Amino acid sequence: MKKLVLSVISFIAWILLAWPFTQAGLDRQSIVVGVLASIIVGILFGDAFTDSPHKFFEPIRYFWFVYFCVVFAWSFLEASVDFAYRVLHPSLPIRPGIIKVRTRLKKRAGIAILANSIGFAPGAVTVEVEKDVLYIHMACIRYEDTEEATAVIVRRFEKILERIFE
Repeated sequence: MKKLVLSVISFIAWILLAWPFTQAGLDRQSIVVGVLASIIVGILFGDAFTDSPHKFFEPIRYFWFVYFCVVFAWSFLEASVDFAYRVLHPSLPIRPGIIKVRTRLKKRAGIAILANSIGFAPGAVTVEVEKDVLYIHMACIRYEDTEEATAVIVRRFEKILERIFE
């Protein structure tokens, strides 16, 4: 089942990236290559893909994914403006350091997306992940306490990711 789901997702991604639709019809060669590549990806990586492929057929998860993208885009914009202010300010008000935050997420995919979402913000990099703890290097540390940093940095993404992955 995992291999089939990954093959279908790979083929959909292929169609969206290659866009084999022309005025003359479908580009059959592109479709054949896409099918073969998707089958190979499914066979080689299907077992490592996900623990519960049946969840890909739950439409509510796609709604939460779209919502996550909106929240992420807004958070990224906020972080970008804040970082630009700090870099352009004459006194350069930064306070770099590493903070520790905790997550309630259990699935590796959810934790990976959380870590990367935090690390995408300008001035922030996820340095290490240990089970339910993330260490994040930030250009400006505002929160010394782990619980406070977790509440501000992690919770807004975590609530949505729980609905997608858990």
